[in-house]
Amino acid sequence: MNDKELSGRVAVVTGAGRNIGRAIALALAEGGAKVAVNGRQNRAAVDSVAGEIEAKGGEAMAAMADVSDEGAVAEMIAAVARRFGRIDIVVNNAAARPEKPLDAMTLADWRAVMGTILDGAFLLVKGALPHLKKSGAGAIVNIGGLSSHTGTRNRAHVVAAKAGLIGLTRALAHDLAGDGITANCVAPGLIETERDPGAPLPQHHKVSKTLVGRWGQPGEIAAAVRFLAGPDARYITGQTLHVNGGAFLG
Repeated sequence: MNDKELSGRVAVVTGAGRNIGRAIALALAEGGAKVAVNGRQNRAAVDSVAGEIEAKGGEAMAAMADVSDEGAVAEMIAAVARRFGRIDIVVNNAAARPEKPLDAMTLADWRAVMGTILDGAFLLVKGALPHLKKSGAGAIVNIGGLSSHTGTRNRAHVVAAKAGLIGLTRALAHDLAGDGITANCVAPGLIETERDPGAPLPQHHKVSKTLVGRWGQPGEIAAAVRFLAGPDARYITGQTLHVNGGAFLG
């Protein structure tokens, strides 16, 4: 991979204040892209990631928005375009992953997860589409998940939303190929991430095993995203790339 294969390109990464999203933002910046670092509430975390990028000589901006809010997404896209003049790469990483038994799950619980994961991806792609079309080499990367392929307990809303991203990815590949835009999905497996204090380990993390004998690192997901966003992946579209150490063989 070229050191600066993404030079001249602009990326928007949602949910980028920590963990996988942070790693993706840093990886794209290392590839030469200017990066809009999105978050919903934690401005300090978003500013920290943007600061990391700038400290290494890159260009970044904080882009605070609730991705389930159409107006907020439109304002974010406009702000990125004003700052950087273009958008070439969209990474839909923002997610909500609460656990709740199905018989206790409300429609509001269901819609909150769908709003962040699935509606958020739709709104960002739709809003950024005019810019992606102008790019000539636009790339959309959706971040899926292991449980959308294996299933798991107490996460019907999350599993359904992440599985929906796979269908959206395939549909986008068909719809946007003529505009020179690729659409792919990266499905992380068991990844070492920072969790909220007191948060229990997800059910599928307790039962899933990897073939390589360890959990993955956020940077390993970010490397896959960087590849799919770059010039060496222009013949790849509509695919789901599993990065899970063999926990699921797709």
